[in-house]
Amino acid sequence: MSSLLREAERCIANQNSYTALNALISTLHSSGQWLDRIKEADTRRAQGRPESRLDGRLVVIKDNICTRELPTTCASRALDKFTSPFNATVVQQLEDAGAVVSGKANLDEFGMGSHSVNSHFGPVKNMYRSRNAEDLSAGGSSGGSAVAVATEQCYTALGTDTGGSVRLPAAYTGIVGFKPSYGLISRWGVVAYANSLDTVGIFGREVSSVRDVFDILNQHDPRDPTNLSPDTRSRIGDQFTSPPLASRMTTNPLKIGVPLEYNISELAPSVRRAWSRSLNHMLQQGHSIHPVSLPTTQLALSAYYVLAPAEASSNLAKYDGVRYGNSFGGDHYDPQMNSYLYARTRGEGLGSEVKRRILLGAFSLSAGAIDNYFIQAQRIRRLVQRDFNATFLANHPLMPRRLNGDDVNYKSSQAQVDIMICPTAPSSPPALSSLVGEGANRSPLDAYMNDVFTVPASLAGLPAASVPVTDESTDSLAGVQIIGQYGDDALVLKVAEMLSNKRL
Repeated sequence: MSSLLREAERCIANQNSYTALNALISTLHSSGQWLDRIKEADTRRAQGRPESRLDGRLVVIKDNICTRELPTTCASRALDKFTSPFNATVVQQLEDAGAVVSGKANLDEFGMGSHSVNSHFGPVKNMYRSRNAEDLSAGGSSGGSAVAVATEQCYTALGTDTGGSVRLPAAYTGIVGFKPSYGLISRWGVVAYANSLDTVGIFGREVSSVRDVFDILNQHDPRDPTNLSPDTRSRIGDQFTSPPLASRMTTNPLKIGVPLEYNISELAPSVRRAWSRSLNHMLQQGHSIHPVSLPTTQLALSAYYVLAPAEASSNLAKYDGVRYGNSFGGDHYDPQMNSYLYARTRGEGLGSEVKRRILLGAFSLSAGAIDNYFIQAQRIRRLVQRDFNATFLANHPLMPRRLNGDDVNYKSSQAQVDIMICPTAPSSPPALSSLVGEGANRSPLDAYMNDVFTVPASLAGLPAASVPVTDESTDSLAGVQIIGQYGDDALVLKVAEMLSNKRL
């Protein structure tokens, strides 16, 4: 039996063994199609012409990314019968590279949540448990994808990251989660939550597998208007692969930034130790550490929870039971009952968190509130981006160099750095009992606070990765986040490889 087939059978066995974790909504292996595809990949490898490093490997897709062979439900009652007539671009790219889609992963409904508990199919459970044997959160919204990778139910998985939905689950489950620069990976066929923030992200047990997937997906797609053009990609590549920045990928020591605003009093001791040990490890490798200030990032979370729900309220308006989504207003459409049909369909088809965000977004876009909320949040977003641009040594490759005939200087007088290292989440994963059921004692605001370290990079569109760091003194895991300048994805993955799975 080939190694590919053994790996696939182990993944399928794990899918059957870990059903209690509720990571997957649907699977393909019952049809047997996966076996034929892996045998074909085996033949190509034996002939020395594999499609890619992913050829014959099983991958899992978050269930808000369209697939032709498996339903796409967004973990919502409103879509639980929907099967897409096409593959999303990212799914087609993986299949063209020989990867085998083996399942769709559970998530927070429409990607709205931080713990993967807001699902029509029930919450995702972390494979780790607390010391008193309580089930723990897997993070969200891509918790199913993260658990599938962490328990070896697949080789790698795709998620989506709007404000931290790949990095947070990666931190909670002890794997690598990578959010590329906004616009590098196609969003065509991804069910939209917030168009200006949504990014397809990648999970892997090792940075090398994440890089393999990124190399396949990092292509121009003319069907996605937010996807970067070939000319823009060339301009970005020229900046980061030419002197003086190119030398950072070889022997030159890096300047590591430590954002002072991320050192909050609420930081859990285990997370603080992981952060400190990671920085000490980089020092021992010859790199230098520099404190930096990102003052506007303290407002980023508030701005995000205005902007993202505002875009969501617009994107989800189409799920009315007539044009999109399941109808809960009866079998026959009656124009005289429009308001009743819409209200019942959205009231019964959408979960409480989705309805909360739609209402919040609709309010912030209303005529009486838009200036005080949405417009102000957009200004904060621009200031967050300015703080990052002032701190990184590399220029933002898409920002104008001249304005009205004058040179534009974005840099501050503080130490300029190549990369930043900070925590991914302020604490370890909470117990599921505190999030759902009769024992739930956390408000939605508590859940939103988990995104406090991941949202700034999302608002600025920057590449960021979460890697697991083991505290050798306590054998506990924490996620450490690496953030780079826009387009500097290769350096983010390089530093992630330096830190990932190290016992520090």
